[in-house]
Amino acid sequence: MARRVAPIDKTARLLSDLNVIAKVTFGGELFLRGEKEKRGYKGPLFEALPGDLIISKIRVGQGSFCVIGDDFDHVAVSPEYPVYAPDPKRVLPRFLAMVLRAPEFMRRLTGSASGNTTKRRIRPAFFESLKIPLPDLAEQQVIVAAYDAALTQAAEKEKAADAAEAKALADFEAALGFAPPTPLPDRPIFVASFKDLDRLSHDGVLRAVLKLADPVPTFPVSPLGSVGKVSYGLQKYPGNRPGLHARPYLRVANVQRNRLDLTVIKTINVPDEEMHRYRLEDGDVLLCEGNSAELVGRGAIWRSEIADCIHQNHVLRVRLDQTKVSPEFVLSVINSSYGQTYFRTKAKQTTNLASINSKEVAAFPLPLPPLDDQQSMIKALDSGRAEATTLRAEAAEARAKAWAEFEASVYAADDTITATNIADAEAELVRAR
Repeated sequence: MARRVAPIDKTARLLSDLNVIAKVTFGGELFLRGEKEKRGYKGPLFEALPGDLIISKIRVGQGSFCVIGDDFDHVAVSPEYPVYAPDPKRVLPRFLAMVLRAPEFMRRLTGSASGNTTKRRIRPAFFESLKIPLPDLAEQQVIVAAYDAALTQAAEKEKAADAAEAKALADFEAALGFAPPTPLPDRPIFVASFKDLDRLSHDGVLRAVLKLADPVPTFPVSPLGSVGKVSYGLQKYPGNRPGLHARPYLRVANVQRNRLDLTVIKTINVPDEEMHRYRLEDGDVLLCEGNSAELVGRGAIWRSEIADCIHQNHVLRVRLDQTKVSPEFVLSVINSSYGQTYFRTKAKQTTNLASINSKEVAAFPLPLPPLDDQQSMIKALDSGRAEATTLRAEAAEARAKAWAEFEASVYAADDTITATNIADAEAELVRAR
């Protein structure tokens, strides 16, 4: 590769015409500066072309580098991003992008940085001194093609997984009597009530304007509160910091959609005499009160994962009469398009917050088939989800296998590369100077 140093004359080229790089993530994704950020930038800029490699001096050891794709043009970078032009007669940009991310190369690169642990700089000269395995172009093409073919197969499995999951949910909703909604015309809304704009999506407002009727459920509908009690959790305040009666509690971050994330569990002080009010029980449905629009109604089921666990006030608990209704059924109805429409419609929204209260949750119109029918519907839905999970696992395995085969093809066959270490590269740099 040759270092490309091509200063951009900002008096001759408009910043608005340039794709100015803001950062490169550790995974190699490019983020561009917005128009306001570009106008505020006063430093020098340098040109980078499709196929060029750009690295971050500060974060290259953590993977902050990328080869610019053909879909990017008029790229500009600050001096913090050295630019390299690969020799097209010796290396394919795609092969280069892959081989630089191989653990063997990254191992040698990581130890070469200077500075503190949060901002470790790489000297471009050192980066240039490192070696990579370099088969001829024909072999590179074979290696890249094999890897990309495996990625294509993995992507097809992921697409099939999405389709299986979508079909299972569509079948579940159809069994409840919620046929696919009437397709909406592609048109803007010119007149709508301000309160509707606050509480409804564009689709919801448009359905109201067009007076489209909601589907009629197959089964009788009852308020959720008729088969379960909705309760708030314990509110945090300085007086209940963890003390003599420290108890684990669930926050909004612990309640994901259809699952609990119990990686980080915090504690709060709850005396023994108050535990009966807040202690979670097996089968409790937990719903997020809100904070942002996508959090409203997000829910999971508690299955006694942690003893004497309670919930925070921003997590609503629905304790169901399980002789009448299945927790899995209730959560699936809430997560359906029918349920999400209700929660989105009833959510109260301020400038940047959205939430739903316990009264609205208790009023949720829940279709109530017999318990046996509920269980049959959930069994079919779970079957589709299990198929999707299997396909996604196969896709992940295929990606991992493809990468392992790539590494083996370029490093296992090149003993000189695996024998080269940081000290060798540093010595070579000193000699070059």
